[in-house]
Amino acid sequence: MTTPTHLAPDELRGLFLFEDLDADQLAWVSANGDVVDCAAGTEVYAEGEPAECFFVLLEGTMAMLRRVGGTEVETVRTDSRGVYSGAVQFYMRDRITQSYASTVRAVTDCRFLALPAGPFAEVFQRWYPMAVHLLEGLFVGTKNTAEVVGQRERLLALGKLTAGLTHELNNPAAAAARATAALRERIAGMRAKLAKLSDGHVPEGMLTALTTLQEDFLSRMGPAAELGPLERSDREDELGEWLEERDVDRAWDLAGVFVAAGLGPEDLQRVADAVTPSALPAALQWLSYTVETESLVTEIGESTARISALVDAAKQYSQMDRTPHQAADLHAGLDATLTMMSGKIAPGVTVVKDYDRSLPLVPAYAGELNQVWTNLVHNALDAMAGSGTLTLRTAVDGDCALVEIADTGPGIPEELRRRVFEPFFTTKPVGQGTGLGLDVSWRIVVNRHGGDLTVQSRPGDTRFQVRLPLEEPSAS
Repeated sequence: MTTPTHLAPDELRGLFLFEDLDADQLAWVSANGDVVDCAAGTEVYAEGEPAECFFVLLEGTMAMLRRVGGTEVETVRTDSRGVYSGAVQFYMRDRITQSYASTVRAVTDCRFLALPAGPFAEVFQRWYPMAVHLLEGLFVGTKNTAEVVGQRERLLALGKLTAGLTHELNNPAAAAARATAALRERIAGMRAKLAKLSDGHVPEGMLTALTTLQEDFLSRMGPAAELGPLERSDREDELGEWLEERDVDRAWDLAGVFVAAGLGPEDLQRVADAVTPSALPAALQWLSYTVETESLVTEIGESTARISALVDAAKQYSQMDRTPHQAADLHAGLDATLTMMSGKIAPGVTVVKDYDRSLPLVPAYAGELNQVWTNLVHNALDAMAGSGTLTLRTAVDGDCALVEIADTGPGIPEELRRRVFEPFFTTKPVGQGTGLGLDVSWRIVVNRHGGDLTVQSRPGDTRFQVRLPLEEPSAS
């Protein structure tokens, strides 16, 4: 920083903060305020340091940053003359710990007016005693309210995330538990039938032949899963009759097992040719247990894979263990959002993904964008009331990435369309909406990412369009 200078009272009056001060007040600010020059890249002050000065931007572009999870996150970038920062709660004096709540850095060469916090608080108290009382009350009240509301919102968000994840995890976990219990029974039955087959009355080579057939049958499992209900029923009838003709117990139960594995009468005839007639029922039972065991193992594998996929989706959605600002895959964020919200997608809603897979990675705060996708998808589902089509589309639109979330709901009337991004504006009944979702989404897209969020709507076709720069704003 260079040697401080001062502004003349007439120059101070050109700043909106000081335009209504009287001559004596302007003289005090002029005498006590230092003009400080900061070169591009210079740190004006750092988060957590004692708040000693109240800064007013006179020239240049400054950036305000907060440290979140060990990483600096830029919250504001501005070149507006007269904006202020630093010891903004100077009027509270020793009622609170006076420390800088953020870091301010000069993006370009900057010039600031720096007022000492302590002396400024003393004269401010004399100049505006009632205003100081009001500001103190507002600060304390807002702080207390923000703490209560913030805690409640975090609990609600955690509750929604937990409920959605629990709902999705329950099905594969329950399926894996059922399959494990059934697998234990089948393995016990397989051991019993194998003992019966090898009780000393088995002709030489029969077990070898059965084992060969077993491996062949297992290698062919799966094709019958594509059968339609009628075709499956016809095949089970045919196979059941074949088994009954050979006096096999539980013929119709075994028929269902073998058809599900893609086996037919010609396959079972190979078993009949390999064993004696008296050993055929036990051999078929043993093979059915083998087939069922393989099916159950496959089901357990699919269930555990689904659980792993859900955990990965939760990590992607919450951006756990990832830096806040990164080159983000928008498709991964959209898919993770759909996974986390799948419990809210009614059976009557069809989800269509129209992704442009050539879309490059986008520099973004991925976790915050997931909040945008959540708000937009949630609103679309509410609008369709359980029936319709939800479409997620991505494309390259000039120098921006386009993400479009569309629904086939009743649409948004024109008189309401102009207000949907206003804070606290909602078309939902009292208690069903805060009116903050779209406002928060707009701030994340426009303020945080330098993008654009728009809506197009007519009955049966409402589209929220998010445009995000493909390159960092500073680079372009």
